Amino acid sequence: MIVRLNRYLSMCGITSRRKADYFIKEGRIRINGFVVKEFGYRVDTEKDKIEISGRIIGPEKKRYLVLNKPRLYLTSLGAGEGGKKTIEELITDIPERVYPVGRLDYDTEGLLILTNDGELANRILHPSYELPKVYTALVKGTVSEKSLGKMILGTGLDDGPAIPDNVSVLKYEAKNTLLEIKFHEGRNHLVKRFLAEFSHPVLRLKRTGIGPVELGRLRKGSWRDMTGEEVMALKKGIDFNIEKNSNYVEIDS
Repeated sequence: MIVRLNRYLSMCGITSRRKADYFIKEGRIRINGFVVKEFGYRVDTEKDKIEISGRIIGPEKKRYLVLNKPRLYLTSLGAGEGGKKTIEELITDIPERVYPVGRLDYDTEGLLILTNDGELANRILHPSYELPKVYTALVKGTVSEKSLGKMILGTGLDDGPAIPDNVSVLKYEAKNTLLEIKFHEGRNHLVKRFLAEFSHPVLRLKRTGIGPVELGRLRKGSWRDMTGEEVMALKKGIDFNIEKNSNYVEIDS
């Protein structure tokens, strides 16, 4: 396979593409014994001998994980600010360097995908691929049929219109309502801002699905490997939306 050098370093789990460019600039990369400082240099992953700081590298085994993030955990790796817990504490037994695809708020729980497949991660996050994200939201107050109808039609937010793919009432809890809501976009705090527009602020929020991948009965704080069927369905769903959106053009960066 012929790929750009910075992308290959990312594929190997060595570093991000941006950091890879820094390594290239510093002359730390050798291809077949010769230092390469050309950012757009392309390598043959099956024939070229690639070294970074004297160490021969190769593609890292691809891992695709599903994590049930608990509330009050930061979606980040490394030490948390102000002593807050991070999801790194939940994945200490994974040898590969996996990264969260997107994020969940500190007080939001549920499904996170983690992977070292940078290409798939970018596709999951890109709005052109239209992967639906499903949430359950406990909101303050009783959502009436009239309010539910308005929610389905959508509303305007500061950063543009927000129209859910679907909204439904799962059940009523005392004076509050448990909703299921689905969006195929991932703007910051979208669900919380959307429901606040209807005077039903979110009390508790949980993501239960991304495309064909569902949280299921996975316990809070636990993770599992994605099944082969899930990985294939995820990639198939993305490819379907690429074909559907004729305006999309992929850029090799």
